[in-house]
Amino acid sequence: QLQLVESGGGLVQPGGSLRLSCAASGFTSNYYVIGWFRQAPGKEREGVSCISRSPSNTNYADSVKGRFTISRDNAKRTVYLQMNDLKPEDTAIYYCAAGNIFYPGNFNMRENDYTTWGHGTQVTVSA
Repeated sequence: QLQLVESGGGLVQPGGSLRLSCAASGFTSNYYVIGWFRQAPGKEREGVSCISRSPSNTNYADSVKGRFTISRDNAKRTVYLQMNDLKPEDTAIYYCAAGNIFYPGNFNMRENDYTTWGHGTQVTVSA
């Protein structure tokens, strides 16, 4: 059974950076895509970025494009989300999830395409 554990969240000032990690264990060969989602207080969960297994295609929401970078280290079974130039509106609980569908082209992340979820890590951007 695949398990995902997020880490790296915290409190950071606007303009600062954080790197989130999503460590996978168990049957890691059973998924093709790892995605990062976030949920801000009072808002619906939204997709942020995703990366496919091989090749490592990536995609980003417009709100984070140019500021966030997703990457993976297959040897460590870990996917990272480097977040730079953070803004207060980036404050949310960030979740990683595993699925099997990657949509190239226009950004499209559907929660229903992701079958395994981590418990989330809090990111707070505040002065």
